[in-house]
Amino acid sequence: MSFYTESQRSLQDEFDSRRLADTIEAAIVVDQLNDAHKGFIETRDFFMLSTVNAAGEPTVSYKGGDVGTVTVVDDNTLAFPAYDGNGMMLSWGNIAETAKIAMLFIDFETPNRVRVQATATLHRDDELLAKYPGAFMIVRATIDQVFINCARYIHPHQRVGTSRYVPAEDGSQPYPSWKRIDGLQGSLRPQDEGLAEQNGGVITEQEYGQKLMAGES
Repeated sequence: MSFYTESQRSLQDEFDSRRLADTIEAAIVVDQLNDAHKGFIETRDFFMLSTVNAAGEPTVSYKGGDVGTVTVVDDNTLAFPAYDGNGMMLSWGNIAETAKIAMLFIDFETPNRVRVQATATLHRDDELLAKYPGAFMIVRATIDQVFINCARYIHPHQRVGTSRYVPAEDGSQPYPSWKRIDGLQGSLRPQDEGLAEQNGGVITEQEYGQKLMAGES
């Protein structure tokens, strides 16, 4: 199967970049992880996850954790945790439907990035759950294509800290402010109901917005 689609080929021809695209594909696009890919991925503490549903509608999600939040299982496989979220299950539902994902790993301090296209599966009883306290599923991704991507337009940024919501070794994490919003009470999962009062009390959506803008969410 060609790496490029017919629409991509058409635009390459329109802007006279087909030769360049073919040269770049031959030089950097592979179907297995090499040492450079592995070393980069294993030192990241976040990545961007793109998924698509059965209707072809995409979504992109930021996934953060500790350094090594993605495990290199072998030359063909990556694995990463599904942590507590807002209950929408957009990424996980899309994986269940189509299995096709893209992962973007970025280093903003020494601009660099690695792109992965893969076929993913969800695992509710996986040995790697022990590595990720607080995770409720593990996603395993079989590599389709992987390549180091030019860092030309990446703006340098300095990392200032780790999110306090990354689960601790026992899987615990602070109760998030959004679960305290008054309009959500009664719709939360059973294990979260009633905890707002124990964690600062119920707040309005406006109050949550103020916390969000102040970086206190």
